Amino acid sequence: MLVVAEREQLPVPQAKAGEPEAWDALFRRYQLPLYVYVFELVHDEQTSLDLVQETFIAAVRHIGSLRDDAKFGSWLFGIAHQKCLQRWRKQNREEILPDEIAETPDESENRPDDLLIQREQEAEFMQLLNQLPLPQRSVLLLHFVEDFSLEEIASITETQLGTVKSRLHYAKKTLRKLLEEQ
Repeated sequence: MLVVAEREQLPVPQAKAGEPEAWDALFRRYQLPLYVYVFELVHDEQTSLDLVQETFIAAVRHIGSLRDDAKFGSWLFGIAHQKCLQRWRKQNREEILPDEIAETPDESENRPDDLLIQREQEAEFMQLLNQLPLPQRSVLLLHFVEDFSLEEIASITETQLGTVKSRLHYAKKTLRKLLEEQ
């Protein structure tokens, strides 16, 4: 998803030059993936929107620190990741409980009972995912949902590649164990 998208011609040089149209294009390109990532970490719609907005404000202020324009996406996710960590630390390290999962049905040709089973499975998986520590959950989401490479995740989370591999390993191991217990 994003790895391919980063190969697109993004207007990063124009954004560095302060062109509003370039920032509009970057915002349109990244607002939804950032929101999804942040929401999966904080589980609050308004907080997620606020954190995405704070991420873009920080990106505008610090675009000059971006060394490689082709890495804009991972740089932006890194800012969002840091914003989530700051919020998490402010919450005195208490895990944020998930909000109720939206109850609007998907527009699909599936039968209602299939949709119900799918929603229950999604809810169960999200409950399991929410039991992981934030660093493990974050690495798992960045890798499997946002399709970032392990090297990009190390850059985003400002950790060593070995740490990312370890967190991913333990996240998968813990999820497997939780699934077996159910």
